[in-house]
Amino acid sequence: MKAGFGERVIRAAAALPREFRPKTAVVLGSGLSGIVEGLGPASDWREIDFASIPEFPRPTVQGHKGLLFLSREAAVMAGRFHYYEGHPMDDIVLPVFVLREIGVETIVLTNAAGGVNLGYKPGDLVLIRDHINLMGTNPFIGPNPARPDGTAFGSPGHGSRFFDMTATYDAKSRAIAQRAAKETLGRELNEGVYAAFTGPSFETPAEVRMARALGADLVGMSTAPEAIAAGFLGMRVLGISCVTNMAAGVTGEPLSHAEVLAAGRGVEAELKSLVRALLDKL
Repeated sequence: MKAGFGERVIRAAAALPREFRPKTAVVLGSGLSGIVEGLGPASDWREIDFASIPEFPRPTVQGHKGLLFLSREAAVMAGRFHYYEGHPMDDIVLPVFVLREIGVETIVLTNAAGGVNLGYKPGDLVLIRDHINLMGTNPFIGPNPARPDGTAFGSPGHGSRFFDMTATYDAKSRAIAQRAAKETLGRELNEGVYAAFTGPSFETPAEVRMARALGADLVGMSTAPEAIAAGFLGMRVLGISCVTNMAAGVTGEPLSHAEVLAAGRGVEAELKSLVRALLDKL
């Protein structure tokens, strides 16, 4: 990370209304921003444009609204920043630090993903149990981040230079999500490993075969940096992938971002029901 990152976090967090100190946050992936509609009474939520938050860049990808919704219990980010947009890793993980600074302890990271596991199909929701970072970088390269006064970010006992990633995707949160899925969707969800590539090009068939050989069930272009940041901060992480397409080479059909957005809209109702249940349970 670059020097001064801690000051950026403090400036951004200080701009958010102090009456909101949510414990749970949800980050919505490509084509999934519509989920914020109908999460609850509008009077319970404050809508904040990313442009009004100091240090936040603007998302440039279709399907990412660039809005933060806050209530007293939860925060929902409709949009995120991606490495392929040209954002440095500091920008990509900045929102995670800001959410932790205002009180968030559990973060739900959603994404649109390509299905590598041949048992998956478009429209499936999959809980992430682990990831493989194939981006060729890590958000914590550089000075170890701390607040301007030198104190560590995150939960007590966290924020060290070398931190454990064994249980980044919290097993208890996955169990809660499975119960919520049975109650709201009538079924349990698959659990899989997510492989993160840089993008913006979709993976080649050979890269998909490599990912499968490494043990990946899903491929995408986000989530891993944010999960790493959340692990550093001592947050509980729940990852949910929406399989919007089968990965390159699986069906032989060409891939497109329009297909990703359309599939996201198709699964919106199910994911909205699941997210609403999770906000009550996490």
